[in-house]
Amino acid sequence: MKILVVNAGSSSLKYQLIDMDTEDVLARGVCERIGEAGSRIIHKLPDGRKYTEEVELPDHTAAFKKVTDVMLHGDYAVLKDLSDIAAVGHRIVQGAERFSESVLVTEEVVNTISEIAPLAPLHNVAHVQAIRACQAVLDKSVPQVVVFDTSFHATMPPKAFLFGVPYEYYKKYHVRRYGFHGTSHRYVSAKCAEVMGRDIKDLKLITCHLGNGCSITAVDGGKSVDTSMGFTPLDGFIMGTRSGGVDPSAVTYIMEKEGFSPKEMDLVLNKKSGYYGLSGGISDHRDLCAAADNGDEMAELARQIQVYQIKKFIGGYATVLGRVDGIVFTGGIGENSHWIRENICENMGILGISIDKEKNRHISGSECEITGADSKVAVWVIATDEELTIARDTKEICERAGLL
Repeated sequence: MKILVVNAGSSSLKYQLIDMDTEDVLARGVCERIGEAGSRIIHKLPDGRKYTEEVELPDHTAAFKKVTDVMLHGDYAVLKDLSDIAAVGHRIVQGAERFSESVLVTEEVVNTISEIAPLAPLHNVAHVQAIRACQAVLDKSVPQVVVFDTSFHATMPPKAFLFGVPYEYYKKYHVRRYGFHGTSHRYVSAKCAEVMGRDIKDLKLITCHLGNGCSITAVDGGKSVDTSMGFTPLDGFIMGTRSGGVDPSAVTYIMEKEGFSPKEMDLVLNKKSGYYGLSGGISDHRDLCAAADNGDEMAELARQIQVYQIKKFIGGYATVLGRVDGIVFTGGIGENSHWIRENICENMGILGISIDKEKNRHISGSECEITGADSKVAVWVIATDEELTIARDTKEICERAGLL
């Protein structure tokens, strides 16, 4: 059984084709610059072969049609017929309070995703376009499932998700903490319990998804009880280009001084802040570390600020949980930067956290324990797999509905 996983952005469409009998990835790729000049498809196979073609992609339907053409024809084909695609699973960024779990696509579901699009206008609109594109290209009998970034965090209590603003804004405009990266936090917390040989219901974990976008989640018994991202993915701690949490008065003060509109200020906070804003133009963590190692003081300060802020979140969530059984590092930075893991875990003895520095520098495999000999808390590096989680949800929901 083959399931296609789709992750659509405003001008992109990422995909993976997964054989659910083995859970092997048969192909992956991305359509870039959809609706823009210079659009192209990059299609990759597990053996390392890559196909790239510049092709006009005016919309998501054209992009999805191109994806299926490449998967069906030529030297990079992985399908004999479109009917080989048993189902499609979509990543959806914002489900708000309307969706607390993954669901089968219906017209009502699509309309609801559109209705809550103002909470994530760039993302949810694109997700709907991708769903419509699949409906246009595939047979109408092919089921589709939507998996929400926010649904894992639906278990947060009001004391964690409400902001200290007039309650009427929550009732009128749904202003609250939603949290994101939920599919990643769900996957790595479950995987951590598995590799620890423990029932997740008995564990209290802190999962750290560190990439260009970052978030940390307190997971109690397999359920999210608090997370660092908020109303949008901007909240929390500094990231590649995002500011993380900032005193709201500092924001309004800058707006007044610079004469910024809300959209202009949003651009500053989302695209010109974080490492980028502090270091003077470096947004990639690898480049930031290289510059810091070469004596760039602002690059060094930027990465130290992030580590400091992450430590505070871990400490805060430890008190929320009451104890910590495990900490998980995942995401592009969390999985690949031994520097950030070492510096986050340094001087954390008050929480019983220490790591084996040698193991930390030479991790191998998709799950690697780096716990120190005297650590009371298990520390793991676990590669996230959001696409597989989406595919598993899609398979389960479709089978339950008798569609597979």
